[in-house]
Amino acid sequence: MAKTPLRVAVTGAAGNIGYALLFRIASGQMFGADQPLILQLLEIPVEGPQKALKGVAMELEDCAFPLLSDMVLTGEADVAFKDVNWALLVGSKPRGPGMERADLLKDNGKIFIAQGQSIDKVAADDCRVAVVGNPCNTNVMIAANQAKRLPKDRFTAMVRLDENRARAQLAKKAGVAIDAVTDTFIYGNHSPTMFADFTHAKIGGKAAAEVIGDEAWLKNDFLPAVGKRGAAIIEARGLSSAASAANALVDHVRDLVTPGKIHSVGVESHGRYGFADGVWAGMPVKSTAAGYEVIDSYEMDDFAKSKIALTNDELVGERDTVKDLLG
Repeated sequence: MAKTPLRVAVTGAAGNIGYALLFRIASGQMFGADQPLILQLLEIPVEGPQKALKGVAMELEDCAFPLLSDMVLTGEADVAFKDVNWALLVGSKPRGPGMERADLLKDNGKIFIAQGQSIDKVAADDCRVAVVGNPCNTNVMIAANQAKRLPKDRFTAMVRLDENRARAQLAKKAGVAIDAVTDTFIYGNHSPTMFADFTHAKIGGKAAAEVIGDEAWLKNDFLPAVGKRGAAIIEARGLSSAASAANALVDHVRDLVTPGKIHSVGVESHGRYGFADGVWAGMPVKSTAAGYEVIDSYEMDDFAKSKIALTNDELVGERDTVKDLLG
């Protein structure tokens, strides 16, 4: 018997990440090769983005994806989020030249207040939300804070791109296949302050630090390489990392709907790992049939604790900047 189509909302659907993402969702890479979908695509309600959105939809039609049952194209949040099972919040306001980070946080805060309220009002009862639009940790905190009907643990922020980058850097350094690198988790903010925990990472089942045998490289080269990878890609390519971000979102959602998967997700901290209560921070989770469970059993050494303290300070600072938006 055929499955009921999932309704999946994507914001910023005609943007660079959206364009890299939609075809992979429609092909079955996110929710499975037997799961039909209805894509509900939101773009800014002005002529240029709406016209671009129509062009993207035309390409999706031309791919003749068997799983793509229907599409909704709109500039209205309440239409995009109506009855959706998943809301993928990709769109956000980018930082412009000379723009202060505080202004960026507040401008995006207003967007995510409106989207959070709309999702809580019109989405399906089982709706889950993944935030990609930066600064994603604080944006997800703001969106989740609007929810009165949906539980806050339905809201997650994507730190999977950082996890993928960290695994790739360790694999390259060790000269091994990517699948040999495991237990590599991201703590804190999706920003250069985040901590890619190499202290518990494994390569071929052995401690990564032991396999690599170069503590100075891990602390002084690996961590900044992961934290500043996005800036390095902009410098090299002249554009931000859209395809790898889209790929990470496919990984993020696919693993959240696959019970038993262990991966890095931005969630409400509840004080775990020394994070301030109320901030949203990356940490390891195990997906379950009902959602996920945070793995809070990793013991951190003094170096790891110092790195977590730095990224926590940034998250607290962001929360304080937008406190008037939290109600």
